[in-house]
Amino acid sequence: MSASSTDPVRFARALGVALLASVLAGCAALSPQQAQQVDAIVGQARPVQTDCERPDACARPSELHALAGEAFAASTADAPKHYTLLLDRGSDALLARIDLIRSATTSIDLQTYIFDEDDAGRFVLDELIAAAKRGVRVRLLMDQLSALKRVDTLAALAGVHANLQTRIYNPVLGRARMSYPGYVFAAACCWRQLNKRMHSKLLLVDGAIGITGGRNYQDDYYDWDAEYNFRDRDLLVAGPAARDMGDSFERYWNDRRSVPVEHLSDVGRRLLRGGVPALKPADFAEPERVRVARSVADDPGFVREQLLARVLPVGAVEYVADPPGKGGNEQVLSPASRTLRDLILGAQDRVILQTPYLVLSKPAREVFRTLQAREDPPHVIVSTNSLASTDAFIAYALSYKYKRRYLRQYGFEIYEMKPFPQDAPIDVATTGAIDTGSLPPARPQRVQCDRNSVVDCVRARQLARRPVRRPLEREFTALAYGSRRSNSPVPLKRAGVRMGLHAKSLVIDESVGVVGTHNFDPRSDRYNTESMVVIRDPAFARELAASIGRDISPANSWVIAPREKPALLSGLDYSVGKASEQLPIFDLWPRRYATSYEFKPSAKCPLPVSPRDPRFRDCYEAVGDFPEVALGFKSVITRIFTAFGAGLAPIL
Repeated sequence: MSASSTDPVRFARALGVALLASVLAGCAALSPQQAQQVDAIVGQARPVQTDCERPDACARPSELHALAGEAFAASTADAPKHYTLLLDRGSDALLARIDLIRSATTSIDLQTYIFDEDDAGRFVLDELIAAAKRGVRVRLLMDQLSALKRVDTLAALAGVHANLQTRIYNPVLGRARMSYPGYVFAAACCWRQLNKRMHSKLLLVDGAIGITGGRNYQDDYYDWDAEYNFRDRDLLVAGPAARDMGDSFERYWNDRRSVPVEHLSDVGRRLLRGGVPALKPADFAEPERVRVARSVADDPGFVREQLLARVLPVGAVEYVADPPGKGGNEQVLSPASRTLRDLILGAQDRVILQTPYLVLSKPAREVFRTLQAREDPPHVIVSTNSLASTDAFIAYALSYKYKRRYLRQYGFEIYEMKPFPQDAPIDVATTGAIDTGSLPPARPQRVQCDRNSVVDCVRARQLARRPVRRPLEREFTALAYGSRRSNSPVPLKRAGVRMGLHAKSLVIDESVGVVGTHNFDPRSDRYNTESMVVIRDPAFARELAASIGRDISPANSWVIAPREKPALLSGLDYSVGKASEQLPIFDLWPRRYATSYEFKPSAKCPLPVSPRDPRFRDCYEAVGDFPEVALGFKSVITRIFTAFGAGLAPIL
């Protein structure tokens, strides 16, 4: 072999060694001496004085916060009382959080999977810092993989005030942030640790009132994204169940996996190198929107109108949370998974399940097989994403693969959300996709979209100050791999403010309601820590069922049902398709068992009917496997993962 032919090999090896050395150097833990120096730097930099001398930390009065006192006063050991509030609308969910943070008198504990540095994330962060400076103890716990993006921001938080502490959960390689080479190295060396994430979400104020559910801290969870927002759901709970929330948070906060941010190697070295940096002023993409949000949160009348009118009194409330360090053994169910299993197996008449990713774990599949084997099985209704609406097209591919199993073996009635739902709880004016210059300065107006789709609402008004690009317009360029959404939603045939389902909820027999973080999938069973609220109250269950019922209405979802049988060889078509579905790879049969249907109202069909109704095909028409999706790379990849990706189900 000539020298010239070995040079590239030697170069590649040298490059690999250099890359590995760089990764390892960046991951080296702080020495004990360095850790002491960091603690000294942070301790000296943290201000201890507060902006308020009052014992209530100058908390702003809040009727929402006052619910906690009323609930505790009305409760006994045998008969607890609570107040609950379903937070379907993103702007309401943000308003409730800001109202509670400003009303805190002693403590704020925040636990989350994602905390971004976009407008919504920074808005909440600024409010937390303000609370700390007026005398409230604030503890912020974030999962490593989705914590604040900038090391400088984390370093600034380490010393911003003595009342604010920040910890990172499960920091693989001992760092707050990981580069792509570091991530690859972590996947190779520490896969089990890397795969265990804290998916639990909780905001607990004064140990008395909490919010939990699907929302993280990022624009698209609060209707603040101009292209794609999540249809999500949170639940506010005031009363004795907050004690269980507090106990759960303490377990996480004191767990060895929760590391003070200043003790992580990248943040610690930043502090050693230049001391505690000043937190940079927020550079909001939509400053007027933030100004209005701050203003309305200070308007008691607006808070009362938007939130208090929908508060529901209930009795007992159960908060269920997985422990930190969840094991990864699918055969040993965690508390959250076990609770869901028992609730579903206890159903008599109807199960309503809402999940963004219909990829069932083995224990979940067994539960629904057992349910369907009954002589008179409960009716199972499932609300989930379509390919056009989902933020995880690869996960959808596996859902697409098993439609026959879901419909025939488990008896599911499946509804898939449209990307432009006509009657969704979204505040279009806050997304930034339309001009809000005509809005009054004190409070935003809601754009009603009950009769026209969201995209039409957007087109009906003047576009925003900045140009609105076609969603995923860089999809087919090399730059897509550096795009924020290169691995997210697929391109569509038309532009607009798209919505994707992210809510995780369950209703049993309209007597039990569950709102939480569990996706009913293998990751939630085995790897991610999850939490949820279980309320055995018919009024609450009916309210939750009505919320999901809105999502599965014809205006907002397509129905999944079996295709029309081919005129010839229908039995052969079914048998071959079923056999192909069983294959973990090479599931190449082009004709799937089921497809999407759209309701077509008429004199004969004034109202939608169930796919089980004999009139179904008279009232609905097939609209194809991937309605609204533009033919492109991800459509092809979806079919490829349907054929070859079954083995990826546990880690998606």
